[in-house]
Amino acid sequence: MTGRIIATAADLAEGAEVLAAREPRFAAALAAVGPLPLRRRPEGFAHLLWAIIGQQVSTASAAATWARVETAGLTDPAQLALAGDDTLRAAGLSRQKARYARALALADIDYRALRHLPDAAVVARLTEVPGIGRWTAEIYAMFSLGRADVFAAGDLALQEAARALFGLEARPREAVLRAMAADWSPWRGVAARLLWAYYRVVTNREGMR
Repeated sequence: MTGRIIATAADLAEGAEVLAAREPRFAAALAAVGPLPLRRRPEGFAHLLWAIIGQQVSTASAAATWARVETAGLTDPAQLALAGDDTLRAAGLSRQKARYARALALADIDYRALRHLPDAAVVARLTEVPGIGRWTAEIYAMFSLGRADVFAAGDLALQEAARALFGLEARPREAVLRAMAADWSPWRGVAARLLWAYYRVVTNREGMR
């Protein structure tokens, strides 16, 4: 069973209403941030490749590299698998990211089948691919598959937003934040969107690409 899917603004509003009723600090955060962005993305190879390119770099750097990758026609897995090192380097991929990109191109993921897998099975399948960690897999599940109860607890912006909103002395580590988020099920994906929006308000910075 896949659980709830966030497909529309109404789905987000429903989840946000439940969270605000359950947790007063979420209600306060919603009042500060306004309507939450849907942020749905297409499914497939290109969007996992985009996530790999965006790992550990700024938004601007990721966007510049992605533009070169698109220009080179490397958003098609067959084309990327055939590309030489010089082509990938010219597109802005480091040696490590070129290796990860090739691994993804050769992984033969059945993207349509992912739609029907439980959340944990989606994450398990994606993290079999070198270069795709739990954060990347959870971001794909949240935004490309619309999973309403997935929460990327390893995200630093989510951790910092939780610290600020809940008045914690220090930014919670991944395991701690994941335990906190258990109380927000089955709308943890909405809680994540709320925390990212809150992060932008309190820091004037973008929380995720």
